[in-house]
Amino acid sequence: MNVVKPAAPKPSISNVPGHVGAAETPSDSANVWDQLRGSFQMADCDADPSITYWARRYTQSPSVFEAQMREVMPRLMYVQQIAAKHGVAGEFALLPWVESHYRPVPGSKGNPAGMWQIMPVTANALGMRVDKNFDGRLDMPAATDAIMALLKRYHDDLGDWRMADYAFNAGEFAARKLLDRYGMPGEEPAIPKMPVKRITREHLAKLLAISCVVRDPGRFNVQLPLIAPEQQLVSVPVDQSMPIAQAANHAGMSVDELKNLNAGFRNGYFDKRAASYLVMPSGRVEQFRNALLQNGSNGTTGSDSSSFAAASSGPSAPLEDGGTAAGKAQATRTRTHTVKSGETLWNIARRYSLDVDQIRRWNGLQGSTLRLGQVLKLDAQG
Repeated sequence: MNVVKPAAPKPSISNVPGHVGAAETPSDSANVWDQLRGSFQMADCDADPSITYWARRYTQSPSVFEAQMREVMPRLMYVQQIAAKHGVAGEFALLPWVESHYRPVPGSKGNPAGMWQIMPVTANALGMRVDKNFDGRLDMPAATDAIMALLKRYHDDLGDWRMADYAFNAGEFAARKLLDRYGMPGEEPAIPKMPVKRITREHLAKLLAISCVVRDPGRFNVQLPLIAPEQQLVSVPVDQSMPIAQAANHAGMSVDELKNLNAGFRNGYFDKRAASYLVMPSGRVEQFRNALLQNGSNGTTGSDSSSFAAASSGPSAPLEDGGTAAGKAQATRTRTHTVKSGETLWNIARRYSLDVDQIRRWNGLQGSTLRLGQVLKLDAQG
């Protein structure tokens, strides 16, 4: 259930090869189910009673299962494409269903986080940034790419996709120790009869069970959902930092929706130094890029907005210190907000996706009392 520290050197995730761009999304979500079935490499539904047991548990309420699957479908499609790029068995595109139902689970100190449920020690081994402002375990493109690369290496080292799943759940060292002692498991039984913890054996059974439902949905009286192309997720390059609230406004999305898709940014602020892209539905990309272009060309500044360069035309010319011309100009400006009647620190912070304590600190406030017409600084500059 929890990824453990791999033995391999830290791979870089600064340029994630697994990013799914707008031009890469499949034209028909029905293709994803066919592609998944075609890429399955482990046992089918009847290979072990535990597989059908969990498959029936997952689908005991067909309407609930269908609703759950419809909700996670955009993320599932995104993961499937990255799994295919790495040559990973299709079953593992369904692994987040077992781990988290594809939810970007926030991790408290020392606990796993993200839809892959990555432990802090594993994040460190994979070169992921985890701090108070950004948690790479919740960065769907980078975390998915890192996990798929890890699973591929597990398979290459251990020689069996079932052992790769054991390594994911119990640790590579434990899986290697099993092979050294008992040898490579045969094709049968489907769930290797090795002395592993119940939770590890159950983890594999659950993965094969959800794969079983995808193989033969009619057997469980469910229909697999289809989504429109504009709902499919893509990662969009962005070369300027900005509040998530502003990015959501540009894309015509709710702040909560965009935050959920980009949960790695913990403080509600998109920092291009942490990740150079935002994930959003493909149907929102054109509006987002057009808004960036318009916002950047108009040079609008003031209490409620700032100027940002467009990402779609490529990065700005680099400066000698490694920054960009547009970024340098942005750094010289301080965003502000003029307090209006009835406003509080809490709703101002919520509007700009900031923390109340940040606004207090940047403005030297001791309490929460505001004056009508008071000008508040909304970043650390100035």
